[in-house]
Amino acid sequence: MKNAIRCAAALLAGVSASGAMAQSSVTVYGLVDTGLVYTTNANAAGASITKMPSLTGSFPSRLGFRGSEDLGDGLQAVFTLEMGLSMDTGNMGQGNRLFGRQASVGLKGSFGTVTLGRQINMTYIAGQKADVLGPHLFAIGSIDPYLPNARSDNAIGYLGNFNNFVVGATYSTGRDASAAGGPAATGCPGEVAGNSKACRQITGLIGYETADYGLNTSYDIMYGNVGAAGGLTSSDNSDKRITVNGYAKVGAGKIGAGIVDRTTRAATGLTESDLYFLGVSYPVTPFSTLDVQVARRDTKNSSSDVDMVVARLTYYLSKRTAVYGALGRMKNSGTSAVALDAGGTVGAGLTQNGVMAGLRHSF
Repeated sequence: MKNAIRCAAALLAGVSASGAMAQSSVTVYGLVDTGLVYTTNANAAGASITKMPSLTGSFPSRLGFRGSEDLGDGLQAVFTLEMGLSMDTGNMGQGNRLFGRQASVGLKGSFGTVTLGRQINMTYIAGQKADVLGPHLFAIGSIDPYLPNARSDNAIGYLGNFNNFVVGATYSTGRDASAAGGPAATGCPGEVAGNSKACRQITGLIGYETADYGLNTSYDIMYGNVGAAGGLTSSDNSDKRITVNGYAKVGAGKIGAGIVDRTTRAATGLTESDLYFLGVSYPVTPFSTLDVQVARRDTKNSSSDVDMVVARLTYYLSKRTAVYGALGRMKNSGTSAVALDAGGTVGAGLTQNGVMAGLRHSF
């Protein structure tokens, strides 16, 4: 009798496991993208440089795993594990983290999606549809490297869409545990006993978005602690960004624009700036798209402003493979030293011109 009960239990467990597996799915995906870039005035002496970029091409290279399990009644368990790749050396990105782009698990239902772990936050999500160049090597991410790298460690996140109204938020108990994760790394792990503000971060998003047009606003504040980058060496220091982003389809093309208002209260003092961007994306032919973007960072009470203009042409060899070329110009005023290419260098106060070409394949 006992053996029969054991056999029945084993059979039931096997059937249950098979049913669970049948309702689960895991997707392996990735993108590889690299090329060559030439820029002028890469140092104070005005020398030029030719190189293969490390951070990004038209998109950062990555390898990821995404999965879900149907739990019934419209509820799903979901996860994302995504690593960055440096195509010039083969190293992992985001400070050599195994899953530095995303590492989260969550629940998804009619209420939206709740996630836990390292994840993209609302500042990243807010600009995705308005920024026509996205994380391209020549783009607004060169002016503010945080924008295409807006991720939070130790975070709980929420994102929901209700009849085109989008709401979301993240809360991080320690926003960035690495000091070597690229230009946006800050080395602020947080989670300090007796100091609830140390390296905390809060982001929020609200907007209305359709396939043809949309408008959203986001809020992002991060606190510092001892050893953190950007002058945020105390939990009393903070870096705040408020964004407004919009996009609209015009015929076959799209116009996108936005403003990033930033206030940094660092150990070295108060810095305020506004970053404006405007872009147009247009399919020149069924197989090619032209993207043009202009941007300006106005630093308040300072002459160290920045102006950028970039044009990119992408030709699609297939749905998964494309070649592209881009031209750009970054004008630095005062003592500003913002390089045209993300992660690059430029002499202070110098104007930098650049050209690049690359190849992208997704799978």
